[in-house]
Amino acid sequence: MNIGIISDTHGLLRPQALTALQGSELIVHAGDIGAPAVLDALRELAPLVAIRGNNDSDAWAQDLPDELDFEAGGRQLHLLHDRKTLRLDPQRNGIAAVISGHSHKPGIETRDGVLYLNPGSAGPRRFSLPVTIARLRIDGESLAAEIVELM
Repeated sequence: MNIGIISDTHGLLRPQALTALQGSELIVHAGDIGAPAVLDALRELAPLVAIRGNNDSDAWAQDLPDELDFEAGGRQLHLLHDRKTLRLDPQRNGIAAVISGHSHKPGIETRDGVLYLNPGSAGPRRFSLPVTIARLRIDGESLAAEIVELM
């Protein structure tokens, strides 16, 4: 299964992000969406899983969860906006990957058999950080992630 992962759009959905997410079987937004139009556009590409970020406080975002466990490609994934707020033990809870945003810093790390993935920020540039999304491929027991810098 091919999953496109995006975060911290803050109301800006760049055409390059839409292009990079083409071909995804599922899109995951890790919060700080910024506007409901962002979700509408992503839903046109593929089924969407999204959570609310710390800046998503308007009425349109109130129905979005703060955290979410979901299954994709036969694996359990945990989605939250800020990894520092993670309260569960992913390994003990059978979570294959923890997906988060918030920091605007892209990162891929495997610890204790759990993949930790932050796609970075696809919205307005912050400081000198790159503008990025991520891709996650699930093939049976195998998870492979990559960061894609948007030009």
